[in-house]
Amino acid sequence: LRASLALAAALAIALILSGPARAADTFTLTSPGIGVGNALPAKYTCDGVATSPPISWTNALRGAKGYAVVMDHVPPEGGHHWYWLMWGIPAKTAAIAANSTKVGYLGGNSVNKNVGYAPPCSQGPGAKTYTITVYALSGTPNLPKRSSASVTRDSLLSSISGITISKAALNVTYSR
Repeated sequence: LRASLALAAALAIALILSGPARAADTFTLTSPGIGVGNALPAKYTCDGVATSPPISWTNALRGAKGYAVVMDHVPPEGGHHWYWLMWGIPAKTAAIAANSTKVGYLGGNSVNKNVGYAPPCSQGPGAKTYTITVYALSGTPNLPKRSSASVTRDSLLSSISGITISKAALNVTYSR
């Protein structure tokens, strides 16, 4: 019995170590502009120059035909606020520079309803958490082939729901 249990444990460990979900192969989103402890520097908020942060990702699935990006926040009262929407990002892309407007298309935001990045402007005491998510897509979303304020978080997520093959998220915090 002990030999059987040892063999089963060894097989389970081998499967875990050789499977496709090893930590080193995980689709990962990072930002060279984010501070210690994932603190969002003021320059990417309404207290600074209000530019979008740089992001980069690794280990996206090979079948990715492109990417989409969403930066949002769930306030204490519920719902969603979104600050940054992008789609039409080419498959060969693995990074977006700070304040980039030349990669893919930009959607509207819930802050001022304009096209492009709207910087977080945390209200009230304490740190707020903002989530940046990059979606690897197996196809092209059914969205305009141009930047448009009419594209909302919900319409973007709806258009990629059937073509998302993987996603990676980065939570960042900001406190005023």
